[in-house]
Amino acid sequence: MADIFDIFSEYSYAGIFAILVALNAAPLLMPPTWIVLASFYAADTTYDILLLSLVGSSGATLGRFILQRYSHLFRRFAGPQRRAGLDTINKRLSGRWYGYPVTSFLFAATPLPSNMLFVAYGLMGARNIGIYAGFWCGRVVSYYIMISISRVVLVPFLQLFQDRYVGILVADAAGVGVVVLFACIDWELLLSRRKLRFIRPRVWRL
Repeated sequence: MADIFDIFSEYSYAGIFAILVALNAAPLLMPPTWIVLASFYAADTTYDILLLSLVGSSGATLGRFILQRYSHLFRRFAGPQRRAGLDTINKRLSGRWYGYPVTSFLFAATPLPSNMLFVAYGLMGARNIGIYAGFWCGRVVSYYIMISISRVVLVPFLQLFQDRYVGILVADAAGVGVVVLFACIDWELLLSRRKLRFIRPRVWRL
């Protein structure tokens, strides 16, 4: 890991931007990206915290955009009923100016994992500038705060992720499960009649 930091740190903010894009484009098994930014700052405190947050947020947003776009390819494997349900959610969020921006902001500014959120966006075929605006703003806020207090929280978090890698696997598995559950809900029925029903995945019908 130290070698990776050395390589990217040679390119200053451009290197940090590149590594944030790569980390956020991956759907699974990636560490919290604020830890990456805080590690760069700990290694070289001449970095400006605000600029580091802005660069990191831009890289994270581009990475999530890439994740969303290739996640959309898996939409073809969903049945017509499931796609119709996902389209219903998309229309509901798009119909309110604050729908996508607020949702993305909350996931970006809090510890909630945003990787599966953008996988869900991809499955929904969401196309809304508010997705990225909200996410970028949320990341700026969270990155700035976490880098600012990194002297206190960085070492405990690094120890947590080094000693309990299984925890990351469990968290990612839970995230995948949530997306599968989300995609299996009959959203048309739930939103129109307030009745909860699940659509069985195709593989269960074989």
